[in-house]
Amino acid sequence: METAASAERASMEEITALAKRRGFIFQSSEIYGGINGFWDYGPLGAVLKANVKRAWWHDTVELRDDVVAFDSSIIMHPMVWKASGHVDAFADVMVDCKVCKHRFRLDHIEDRSKCPDCGSAGSFTEPRKFNLMMRTSVGPMEDSSSQAYLRPETAQGIFVNFKNIYQTARKRPPFGVAQIGKSFRNEITPGNFTFRVREFEQAELEYFVPDDGKDLECFSQWVERRKAWYAGYGIAPDRLRFYELTPQERPHYARAGVDVEYLFPWGWGELESIAHRGTYDLEAHMKLSGKDLRFFDEATKSHYTPLLIESSAGIDRTILTFLVDACERERSVDPNGKQTERTVLHFHPQIAPVQIAVFSLARNKPELVERSRAIETALRPLFRTSYDDGNIGQLYRRQDEIGTPFCVTVDYETMADGSVTVRDRDSMRQERVQAGALASYFGERL
Repeated sequence: METAASAERASMEEITALAKRRGFIFQSSEIYGGINGFWDYGPLGAVLKANVKRAWWHDTVELRDDVVAFDSSIIMHPMVWKASGHVDAFADVMVDCKVCKHRFRLDHIEDRSKCPDCGSAGSFTEPRKFNLMMRTSVGPMEDSSSQAYLRPETAQGIFVNFKNIYQTARKRPPFGVAQIGKSFRNEITPGNFTFRVREFEQAELEYFVPDDGKDLECFSQWVERRKAWYAGYGIAPDRLRFYELTPQERPHYARAGVDVEYLFPWGWGELESIAHRGTYDLEAHMKLSGKDLRFFDEATKSHYTPLLIESSAGIDRTILTFLVDACERERSVDPNGKQTERTVLHFHPQIAPVQIAVFSLARNKPELVERSRAIETALRPLFRTSYDDGNIGQLYRRQDEIGTPFCVTVDYETMADGSVTVRDRDSMRQERVQAGALASYFGERL
């Protein structure tokens, strides 16, 4: 049995390579050279993504009786984005290098007199604004009347449906509306793997509260709940911070704001924004549409516009955070004094794509293979399981890189007394467990 001697954080290059090698994330359209800012989730990545979304949904919606579900369309009426300010103000300032022809966001250039790619001095074009919304056309004719946008965020669908939602769900403030969905932003310079992309998923909560003096308390409660969520799934506390925005950093209508940031190998990056947005969003849509979106209080027979607390998290960035935070290179020493090295993903069991892998010690022994497959089949309805075969040492290393918390090995002793070897991913300790007791054994640990 090996014992972990030391561990160090994996580099971004190592994580990117592992993500492709083990089937987490692939470059989209890779056989045609790829397309910048777009990524595909492979067999393990798709499961990891589903698990992360399920974890957010369970905590935000299923565990609460004051939050309802919603799912809005990706394409909405163009006036939605006029009211929200995206048409006029959702833009980054960009410059082009006249020498290498590369394009940059102005705020990403440290030395604004020298091109970061080719080093040319004084080669930039004049700064100009670039709207980040992706345009499309709806209908058979491509003209100004058919122009629409792929949504740059999911929240606006909740705002324009606020009255429909609270009336049909029979909710009154304080209550929330949550959804997970695709959004699109035509980023000037996508980068850092899946951190800055053009197609991504958001998990957003819009929590509506009355203006009764308890709104800032409610805001603080959501901040604490989000802190507990990240901690509960094992994110290292020294790599996570909740940065409180100053009044100068917040939009003029916001009463409070906190950015959730993670320390990636390249530096701090934002994962989520928690904001007190006041009545800005509902009032903007009421003004442009002419429709009344206020809440009608049956008790007082009066209308009012509720205040809004928003939590908006990037699913793709959260997945990247789990990958980066979990990935380590460990050096170990076996009982014979031989030093070995492994790469391991220390995923929380609830988000790990595979929770239990089952092996046969010898793949050329039909009785062992048959018993292994029977055990895996029996565990499958209860856990996320996988059957694998090959050299036992290589099997362990493969499952370590996948992030599988437990491995079960069927050997000759199994055929004699019904016990199997269970190996723990993190400690690498092994113990014998009766095959018939595996369900309860893993039920306690997973």
